Amino acid sequence: MYEYADIVVRSLSVYLFMVIALRIFGKKELSQLNTADIILILLISNSVQNAMVGPNTSLFGGLVAALALFIINHLLKWSMRKSKWLRGVLQQKPEILIHNGIVDFAMATRLGISSEELSEAMREHGVEYFKNVKLAMLEIDGTISIITGDEHLRQTHYKRKHTRKDLTDH
Repeated sequence: MYEYADIVVRSLSVYLFMVIALRIFGKKELSQLNTADIILILLISNSVQNAMVGPNTSLFGGLVAALALFIINHLLKWSMRKSKWLRGVLQQKPEILIHNGIVDFAMATRLGISSEELSEAMREHGVEYFKNVKLAMLEIDGTISIITGDEHLRQTHYKRKHTRKDLTDH
């Protein structure tokens, strides 16, 4: 029984480490995964596997670790819904990148967003010029949402989705 309690404690430790690491490295990393990001995720999962299960490589040991992760994740999300303080500590806030056509280059630089990335996001939203953007925000999930200054004030929120064709073209 001690062996499985140890797996739960190890899994909790790894989970908390990953939550803190993602908080430190930022939400931009979550919005669009490239090849290097996928490789990093695979390598991290492989590197922390032994840290979670230790010498127990049994099926039951792996299932205990997975169950512990699901429970920890559920409890953390529940706690964040209930606690404004915890939500503030663990979840980043949306950040304004463009306001009334004026780009906040200092904020974009702090968030690691280049002007090319910002221009790409605008094109994905069908906006050509910075002056046409009423508000552009980096959302908590890492996407950039844009509200245009058109008289019909339309809001677009685009998250890149790859089709099978896109994936086979590369």
